[in-house]
Order: sequence, then structure tokens, then C-alpha cells
Amino acid sequence: MKQKVVIKSNKYGLVVHLDPESEYGAILEELRVKFTESARFFRDASMAVTFEGRILTRPQEQEIIDLISDAAHVHIVCIFDKDENTERLYQSVVEQSLEDLPRREGQFYRGTLKKRQVLETEKSIIVLGDVDFGATVVSKGNIVVLGAIRGTVHAGAAGNRDAFIIALSMKPQMLRIADIAAPQVYLRKEEKPEARIAKIDGEHIYIDPLKNHEW
Repeated sequence: MKQKVVIKSNKYGLVVHLDPESEYGAILEELRVKFTESARFFRDASMAVTFEGRILTRPQEQEIIDLISDAAHVHIVCIFDKDENTERLYQSVVEQSLEDLPRREGQFYRGTLKKRQVLETEKSIIVLGDVDFGATVVSKGNIVVLGAIRGTVHAGAAGNRDAFIIALSMKPQMLRIADIAAPQVYLRKEEKPEARIAKIDGEHIYIDPLKNHEW
């Protein structure tokens, strides 16, 4: 009997293959059974997930993420797509920053922040979406945006100059770390479509390619 769901792992998390010919409801049921049975292996883990085999709508994707999280007690920190450029950026962020954030009591926000929306947190935050122009994110810890920063982002809001900001696209309306704010923002290299990190160096904020950053 053909399996409706096949779950594999890689260094970044899980690859979930969904049979394109099976009914969506049957796939959900098999997902629930398999992840419930495997819960003891995943409990409280933080990982990325890749869906293969069939195209999912955004509501279906969210439903499956919620199902996996509830059944296996897994924290899904990001979703890889099959576009090589996007996948490369996500992998870079996962490898170099997300692994440490859960141990620092980080939290997650899924969705794009629109104009006039404000997200404030005492802890480090991972935003699974964009920060649009006119939106604001403020954290006393670090901020990781798995999307584009076009609005205002303030990390280390209580004065922590060691805080950092990471995004897949860094074109902020305003960037602030501790007491240092734009226009004191400097790109050390020519702007390219790649994950970048913003940190304080001296009295200025510099933005570097994440892959070149030394932790």
C-alpha cells in the first residue's frame, strides 16, 4: 500500500513528502498518526521543514505546521521551499543563528507585519515573514527576520549593544540597536540578495553578509 506521507530528516530539519494523488484529509490523518508515534524523538526540538510532492495553499501549510507542532511538540522555525537561492539563504540563517536562539529563550512570530503594526517583546524574536514599511519590531534581545526588513526594527532595546539583527533582505526604514540608530548604518559590501546581519562596531551599526560573519 502506497504511503501518503514519508518523513525524512536532514541537517536542517525534516523533509515531509506528501503523496500528490491522495486526498488532503487522508494525508492529515496519516501525518497526525506518524508524528504522534514519533513524538518522543522530536519533543521540544526546533527545526525547519520542507514539503515535497504536492503544492499546498498557505492555509493548508499552516494547518500542517500546527498539526506537526501539536502532535510531536516540535517548534517549526522556518519552511524551506525548493527554490535553490531561497533555500540557501534559509540554511545560512538556520546554521548560524537559529540554533542558539531557543536556548536564549527566544520566541517566534509567524506572519508579515503590515503598516502600523507593532510587535514588542522582552525576549529574542524570530519573525517568520516580512516587516513591511511602517511596521515596527522592538526586542530587548536579538531579532531574526526570515523575510525582508522594510520597516523599523530595534534590537537590544534595553541597552544591549551586543544584540544583533538578521534578515534575508535588509532595506529598513529605520534600524536601531541599543542606543545606536540610523542614519548610522553602513553596508560594508555592495548590496546583494543574501542574508545579512547588523551589529554595532564602535559607534556605528554595520551590515555584513551573514555567511562572512564571525561569531
